[in-house]
Amino acid sequence: MAWDRVRIALVQAASSLEPTENEQALDALAPRDADLIVFPEAYARDFGSIGSDLSPYAQPLDGPFATEVARVAADRGATVIAGMFETSDDGDRPLNTLVVRGAADTEYRKIHLYDSFGYRESDSVQHGPIVPTVIDVNGLPVGLMTCYDLRFPEMARALVERGAELIVVPAAWTAGTDKVTHWETLLRARAIENTVFVVGVGQPGPRYCGHSMVVDPAGHVLAEAGPDAAIVSGTIDRERLEDVRAINPSLANRRFAGH
Repeated sequence: MAWDRVRIALVQAASSLEPTENEQALDALAPRDADLIVFPEAYARDFGSIGSDLSPYAQPLDGPFATEVARVAADRGATVIAGMFETSDDGDRPLNTLVVRGAADTEYRKIHLYDSFGYRESDSVQHGPIVPTVIDVNGLPVGLMTCYDLRFPEMARALVERGAELIVVPAAWTAGTDKVTHWETLLRARAIENTVFVVGVGQPGPRYCGHSMVVDPAGHVLAEAGPDAAIVSGTIDRERLEDVRAINPSLANRRFAGH
């Protein structure tokens, strides 16, 4: 099934240190007029203090958080994406996981861990399999990334090579010098260099940057939040994607494709 238009809602909301509050917020905040609803990274429970043990807050995929994501998706008739810490099979550190429920029922485990800017995410979680994840949402191929993954252009290109026409980036993009500039620039760059739609949804300030946004394949910002809690809505359409690719056939003009 080919897609035509997809309505997207980005829920820029802060996750609590109390998991039950976050489970309840899924239903309270998820709009009823979207095909794809995206919550931030680590929405089931915030990271807490730097280097804290996240194992007590990890859940299996049949646990209360993922179960509530599925229930809200069914109630809204939409696909819902939200971040959680997932119990690992080997009993080691948990995984930083995006749970997807609705038209697509799958998961993506974060590949690039945020060992940067004085933070070591790998002390608290382990990375997932190094396999690009593309899902189908009402005929739209959607590539999944999480936060720090955005800084690696080869990952976005790998998703596009597997057919992604929208890249979704849930994040807990920490605040700091130049961080909003990096976030906005990289979201737009990934869209421009791959001629795809890109949406990024972050947790709000003051700890995180906010500025959730919908970007079209030419790098134009269709909608953007500020630093505070907000819901950002936008509609993407296939005609715009095809028009941009006709004008800028950079994917067809690659010299390193397949290498």
